[in-house]
Amino acid sequence: MADRPMLMVIAYDIVRPKVRARVADLLEEHAVRVQDSVFEARLTRAAADRLFARAKRLIEDGDSLRMYAVSSAGLERSRVAGGAPLPEDGDFWLV
Repeated sequence: MADRPMLMVIAYDIVRPKVRARVADLLEEHAVRVQDSVFEARLTRAAADRLFARAKRLIEDGDSLRMYAVSSAGLERSRVAGGAPLPEDGDFWLV
């Protein structure tokens, strides 16, 4: 069975602006920024693990990086008001 993408929520609290910018740039390559330090993406487990490992290498002592997997049941109970919409299920983005 293929590793199905699921919604991942990535958040950080990073002290130094240069480090914060590097992490944000990396995350923006794979996810949608929904708040200043919060991103959402549909990723497979393997892709999420790779992205987290890359971002983790950039942060320093005292910084925080978190990634949460949102199950389909959790997604059904989620609510959004304003900002970017939740990433759609699928293999492409319509721009």
